[in-house]
Amino acid sequence: MTELADAAHVSAAHERFVTTGRAPGRHVRPVVADSWRRSQRSGVDPEVQNAPVDMAGRSLTSYRRSLAVAAAMPVVRELLVAPGSDAGWVTALTDDAGRLLWVEGEAGVRRQMEGVGFVEGALWREDCAGTNALGTALAIDQPLQVVGYEHYARKVHPFSCAAAPVHAPTGEVLGVLDVTGGPVVASAVVMSLVRATVAAVEAELARAVAERTTRSSRLIVRSGGDLELMPRLRVLSATPTVRVGGVDVRLSLRHAEILLLLARHPAGLSADELAVLLSEQMLSDVTVRAEVSRLRRIVGPLLSESRPYRLTARLRTDVDMVRELIAADDVDAALSSYPGPLLLRSVAPGVERAREELSADMRAAVLASSLPGVLGRWVASDEGADDWQAWERLAWLAPRGSPVHVQAVGRLDMLGRRLGAPPDRR
Repeated sequence: MTELADAAHVSAAHERFVTTGRAPGRHVRPVVADSWRRSQRSGVDPEVQNAPVDMAGRSLTSYRRSLAVAAAMPVVRELLVAPGSDAGWVTALTDDAGRLLWVEGEAGVRRQMEGVGFVEGALWREDCAGTNALGTALAIDQPLQVVGYEHYARKVHPFSCAAAPVHAPTGEVLGVLDVTGGPVVASAVVMSLVRATVAAVEAELARAVAERTTRSSRLIVRSGGDLELMPRLRVLSATPTVRVGGVDVRLSLRHAEILLLLARHPAGLSADELAVLLSEQMLSDVTVRAEVSRLRRIVGPLLSESRPYRLTARLRTDVDMVRELIAADDVDAALSSYPGPLLLRSVAPGVERAREELSADMRAAVLASSLPGVLGRWVASDEGADDWQAWERLAWLAPRGSPVHVQAVGRLDMLGRRLGAPPDRR
């Protein structure tokens, strides 16, 4: 870790940045300065506690039991929670959305952290809580310490934190391990301890996957039963994966396309139909058969051996989750489950259609929202950065004269100049 900048200089730079928007300057580490800018673009208010609690009680208990990272908690407790019982910190483990699943450690520090919203079920990723170790580590997929005034929100300035992402054996980010507390957490020793614990956690997860793979080698996948064994497909992340028999397997782009298309057509697809949905150019029946055969070696009995090609059980996708949240009018949660366009690198006609439909539905739900935070998160994304209507609605909803309102009006003027339109002075 690089040497941390002097606290007084960082404090002064933070004050300038949040009040005037001036560049943080040389006293602020680049990784922190970049995070401040992302926090500002997301509409995070540095004066308030921003982290929302979107899950609690039995819902949270049930949810975290279903996650692969649950198997790592005994290791975390042994290496970090027990040593931190009187060391001045709390230990937290999140999911891949930055949601605090477990917060354990010294009771006094826990009470202090509760005062700033650092509680189980709260979302502490950057666009919700501003710059903080776990949120920024999640954003950049790198271990990180954030000390005192480097936090974007003022209420967190008394604390320091050290965090590192936890990866599955397939490489995808499962969550973040974080230690938060007083000055002791700013030490290089604590950062090393967090890194070592993450290494032990990832080794435990790899061992658990290997055991499940052995147990499930002859598994017949069924649509009901244990949630952990239900087949699931992730196509909204940079690395598509399928879970079969409780085991996550990384997919090639072509195999992810095929599974998505079959999930969208439960009655099945002939080789010719699948070929048309996979490519604008003619794919031979032999090519399609070869790809399906290779995919069947990965997913086993989930994919039928007869024709038409079809799935033998319902394959739940992360697209399904986004649509269900939109239907339930929980647009904030839908955005949390929508990190970006579906299989962005795919040029398969059937996938492009699905991508456009989902993006349009997500955008429509955002534009219908009356929450400035939802609009702010949308325009902070690559997909919404130049969305005129979204910026216009954000300018309308945000309190006149607020930083968010000023930012929205400024962006509308910039977009208007690109289009040759007169400046918007709302």
